[in-house]
Amino acid sequence: MTLKKGGLTRATDSEGSWQLDHIVSELHDIRTRWRGAQQRTTECGAREFPSREALRDIAEALCGALFPMRLGPSDLHQESEDFYIGYTLDAALNALLHQVRLELRYDARRAASPQSDVDLLARAIVAEFALSLPGLRALLDTDVLAAYQGDPAARSVDEVLLCYPGVLAVIHHRIAHKLYALGVPLVARIISEAAHSSTGIDIHPGAQIGAGFFIDHGTGVVIGETAVIGERVRLYQAVTLGAKRFPADEAGTLQKGLPRHPVVEDDVVIYAGATILGRVTIGRGSTIGGNVWLTRSVPPGSQVTQANSQNVPVAAELVEP
Repeated sequence: MTLKKGGLTRATDSEGSWQLDHIVSELHDIRTRWRGAQQRTTECGAREFPSREALRDIAEALCGALFPMRLGPSDLHQESEDFYIGYTLDAALNALLHQVRLELRYDARRAASPQSDVDLLARAIVAEFALSLPGLRALLDTDVLAAYQGDPAARSVDEVLLCYPGVLAVIHHRIAHKLYALGVPLVARIISEAAHSSTGIDIHPGAQIGAGFFIDHGTGVVIGETAVIGERVRLYQAVTLGAKRFPADEAGTLQKGLPRHPVVEDDVVIYAGATILGRVTIGRGSTIGGNVWLTRSVPPGSQVTQANSQNVPVAAELVEP
C-alpha cells in the first residue's frame, strides 16, 4: 500500500529499512545546534518566513492583473476584464498581506521589538503597493515597447509579452523593486528569484532601473543590488553589472548596503558577455561591445570594444553624495 503527498509516494509497509528514527533524531539535534548558534532558541513554533510557493503564485496573479488579455487566463473575454482584475487583485493583495506580515513579524522577533504595530504596517505597505500598480503598468508599457522596437525579430508587442524572458524578468523586477522600497526586502527577493529561476536573468530587487529597459535573449544577465540604470538602456545575454570588491569591517565581516555596482546612464547599449564591475559610470549614449571587461568609468558617447578597451578615455569616477 502507498500514500501520496506532494508528488511523493510513501510506502506504508517495510519495503526498506531506512533507520528513520535515527535520521530524524540526528536532524533534530543539528537543527537545535544551528538555532542555538544563530540565537534562534525562541522561534514562534510555526512557519515564520514568507513562502516561495505563495509569492510565486502572487507574482503570477499580479502579472495577469497588469496584462489581463495576454498574461491572464486563456478563456478571458474583454468584457470581463475589469471584473477579473478586481477579483484577482483582491485575492493577490490579501495573500501578499499575509506574506508581508510574516516578514515584518520575523524582523520584529529578530530585533526583539514589539509586534503590536506589525499588522498596521503590513496593511500600509500593501495598500501603498496596490496604489502603485497603475503607474507600474504604465512604466512596464515603456519596457514592452522598448523590447518590440529593439528587436527586429519581434512582430508585435503581444509577442514580446508572451515570449520574451527579458520582459517577464522586468515585470517581476518592477513588482519586486516597489516592495523592496516599501521595506519588505525578503518578499521582494523571493519574487525576483522566482523570475531568475524561470528565465536565467538575475536582477536584484534593489537595482534602480529607468523606463524603456530591454534585455534581449537574457540568459545569464546579472544586475546587482546597488546598480543604477537610466532610461532606454538595452542589455544582451550574459551581461554582468557586478561588484569589483566587497569591503569588510575590522572583524572581517562584509559591509552591507554600500554602493558597489555600476551606474549606467541613459541610452546605453551593452552587448553579450560584457562584464562591468564596481561603482563606475557608463556615460550616456555609450556602446559597450561583447565580452568587454570594464572596471573604470567611461565618458558619454564612448564606443568600447575588446580591441580599444585599454585606450578608451577614462571618465571621472562617480562620487556618491
